[in-house]
Amino acid sequence: MTTNRSFARALIAVLAGLSLAGPAAAQSGATTASATPDRIAVVGVRAFPSPEAAPIEDVVILIEDGVITRVSGREAGPVPEAYQVLETPGGSALAGFWNSHIHLTRPVLMTASEQTDAALQAELDNDFTRWGFTTILDLASTTAIAKGVSDRIEEGRVRGPRLLSVGAPFYPPGATPVYARPFYEAFGLPSAEIVSADEAVARVADQIDGGAAAVKLFTGSIVGGDPDVVHMEAATVRAITDAAHRRGRPVFAHPTDRAGLDVAIRNGVDVLAHSAPIMGPWSDADVRALLAADVALVPTLALFEEAADPRTPVQTAIQQTRALYAAGGRVLFGTDAGFTDAFDTSSEMRLMYEAVGWRGLLASLTTAPAAVVGEEARRGRLAPGMVADLVVVTGDPTADLGALSDVVLVIRAGKVVYRRP
Repeated sequence: MTTNRSFARALIAVLAGLSLAGPAAAQSGATTASATPDRIAVVGVRAFPSPEAAPIEDVVILIEDGVITRVSGREAGPVPEAYQVLETPGGSALAGFWNSHIHLTRPVLMTASEQTDAALQAELDNDFTRWGFTTILDLASTTAIAKGVSDRIEEGRVRGPRLLSVGAPFYPPGATPVYARPFYEAFGLPSAEIVSADEAVARVADQIDGGAAAVKLFTGSIVGGDPDVVHMEAATVRAITDAAHRRGRPVFAHPTDRAGLDVAIRNGVDVLAHSAPIMGPWSDADVRALLAADVALVPTLALFEEAADPRTPVQTAIQQTRALYAAGGRVLFGTDAGFTDAFDTSSEMRLMYEAVGWRGLLASLTTAPAAVVGEEARRGRLAPGMVADLVVVTGDPTADLGALSDVVLVIRAGKVVYRRP
């Protein structure tokens, strides 16, 4: 079986050359990138270098040409000349946040090529950067939609997070989810259903050639009939995952229930895009199967709280998340924003904290997703030599979890992409 770590090496090249996030403006109101290396000093903050490390008080973080060069207390020396000094007293600096489950399905994002820079900038700020995200994973739109957004960021016309997209999802034959049908009809999108394994493999190649950084399939699709959930055939799941892994791309799956979970983990899926509370609590055997298959989880806990249903209790989703994390599995932060209008991260932060605690929450936002895509040596921590993706929040998040959703400053690859007025 191809594991997260085995496809990660190939994916590094994808993220370097296909990461869909180019130069962003260094000033909050600017629309063009600087032509010279940026030197930024973030000073007077409390730094959380990694989920495992102790915080450093009154720190100086130096950034040059997109890379962190120093993370230390003021006693280590003054800020050199020619640095832009950004001071946020009382704030806390953390590695840039990853949102590992979003959708580019807001009208402005879906029609990015038709929008003014100001309109697209406002949407990106409202949806992603104001919440501290420096990398987002679009887990279903279309390749064209993702390119429309990423091209504007690449050109430096707008500032935004690094964007990785799966393009169009893969639904079982005749099983477009009931909740997605109005969306496809309203926007005139082509069907994402597959007819055969051969057709699915061909589409994997087409979407990767078009820029997709990952693949998303529905191993359990809610169709709202009898049966209520249609499952993808095991042979088709295996054909898709093998095709994606040959190209160094990870595969995400929407499992829904036990059958959808089983066919995913037995046939090469790398990341579950949701927990599966409809199947009940995970047993030790369930967790062992996930660990053996090296499958990570994006729980999307707030989704189950906000769309409360007795069949999918959020406490069961929390139990599944806690069980996998406690056993050493990887858990990634994701909100499903775009499918929902819940861009505010505070609910997901609170529920994730309940499931995995402070260190697990910080890991889900930083080191865990970086490791899943093989970038743990470059992103996810505040340390010299790391890519300068960082976020500054108000206060101390270990004392007040709400601070994680109260973002003051976001720097991506050494450039300011969001600064709260």
